[in-house]
This record gives sequence, structure tokens and C-alpha cells, in this order.
Amino acid sequence: MSNAARWSLVVLAVVVALAVAIWPRGGDDTPVSAGGSSTSTYRPPTFTPSSESLDQLRGQAGLTACPTPTAEAPAGAALAGITLDCVADGSSVDLAAALGGKPALLNLWAYWCAPCAEELPHLQEFADRAGDSITVLTVHSDPNQENALTRLIDYSVRLPGVQDGSSKVQIAVGAPPVLPVSVLIRPDGTVAKVLPQPFRSADEIAAATAQYLGVVV
Repeated sequence: MSNAARWSLVVLAVVVALAVAIWPRGGDDTPVSAGGSSTSTYRPPTFTPSSESLDQLRGQAGLTACPTPTAEAPAGAALAGITLDCVADGSSVDLAAALGGKPALLNLWAYWCAPCAEELPHLQEFADRAGDSITVLTVHSDPNQENALTRLIDYSVRLPGVQDGSSKVQIAVGAPPVLPVSVLIRPDGTVAKVLPQPFRSADEIAAATAQYLGVVV
């Protein structure tokens, strides 16, 4: 074999080695399943659904309407200045004003969160038991509202909820970047407790609201 042929083989081998080294691996972007942990942090890519598909899903979900303000937002409320869309109908909700005057439980969740799926029916059971003694409001902490509605239909959960794709509530209350998180709010708008953990039963939720908000259900 000539020297020129040998050099050609060497150069070809180097090029192949470099290509293999920089070639993207398909497994690098594969998300880790949240099913085996108590909280979840994975956020998948999202898209913008059409208004027609949202309206159709809202009709199927039959969610309870979001709370409406009965007075101005309490001074010093943790959620002051935060306005979000109601998942039930797309209307705007001034959170501090809507929640003022009554203890509240805000549940931060997302459609891809496995522990959230287990917890939401317990929240529905607790809310049915509690009646008007406390406001229970879900906060969907992901931009994909269409998938949120689909999940709520699957779970038979009809709780009122707001759409928070930018995690405004999480930031305002100082919650860690995991889901689910329950935030207990006093009637004056201040935060009584942030609980970054899933509830396993309606009784666990009742115990927490009794301990931190004085609401006995």
C-alpha cells in the first residue's frame, strides 16, 4: 500500500472517531419518571391549544367557578398583584382579593406530576367535606392548560383552579421548585405554612388545616 493510501486511511479513521464523539445520544434528553418519588420537578415541552379545544374541555370538566372578590385585597397579602386565568372559564382572578377574608388552601400541581394525580382526589374529598369553611383552589403550574383540563376530567376533580404557567404563586410564597405543594393562607392574606409534600388522604389535609389555620373539618 502506498504512503498516500495509508495517510488517507488514517485521516478517515480520525474523522469517524470525531463524528462518533460528537454525535448526540438519544437518551440524554429522556425525562426521569416522577412515579417513584414523593414530589416531581420535570417540566415537559408545551404548546398553545386553540380556544375551541379549551372551551370544549372546560365544558367536559365542569369545574367549580373560581372565587370572586368580596372586598379589596388585604394589605400585605402574599399574593398581592397576582392575576391569573381561571381554568373553569378563562376569566381573570385577582388572587389576593379573591382569597381575602377566608382561610385558603392553594394546591400547586401539574398534569405530568404523578404524586399530584394521587393527591387531587383527596383534595376534592376534603373540599366537599369542608364546605364554605375554607377555600380550596388548585394552581396548575405549567403552561399547558389543555392537558391540565384533560387530567382533571380523568381524575373526576371539579375543584376551582387557576392557570399559572409562569409559577407566579410559587415565587410569591417562596415555595421550593417541586410539585405538589400546598400553601395555607390566613384570612389576612399572609402565608401560614408551605407544605412541599403530597397528602395521602382527606384526613391528612384536615389535620394540616386544623394545625396551621385553625379550621376544624
